[in-house]
Amino acid sequence: MSVGHTGVTTPEPLPEPLLSCDDDCGIRDVLDRLGDKWSVLVVVELGAGMRRFKELQRAVDGISQRMLTLTVRRLERDGLVTRTVHATVPPQVEYELTDLGRSLTGLVKGLADWSLAHRPQIEAARREWDAKADMPS
Repeated sequence: MSVGHTGVTTPEPLPEPLLSCDDDCGIRDVLDRLGDKWSVLVVVELGAGMRRFKELQRAVDGISQRMLTLTVRRLERDGLVTRTVHATVPPQVEYELTDLGRSLTGLVKGLADWSLAHRPQIEAARREWDAKADMPS
């Protein structure tokens, strides 16, 4: 500190958080479901309308039959998807978003839009980080 500088500076107070999970705000449960690899992709696909199981499997690239079965069951349990079985031979099974599931599509679209808009910045940050990480200490 210089001789002429005698003032004490204090840091600015931190802004109030947008959200607090001190009292279990429920976001952990939602993130458990929507944070997995497949749920959001299934919701996006069903956002376009009802799909039969095989149509859904073809539309979600890379998902196995078992993983799709588990994913739609979890989404159905959470009230986001309905499953309709038609008594045909072989049985036809169709999946569709519930009103609750449809209410989620706007948020998913917002996340997708944000991701698309910021992809170049994220890729640049990753390249910069990777370059630093590769440098010897």
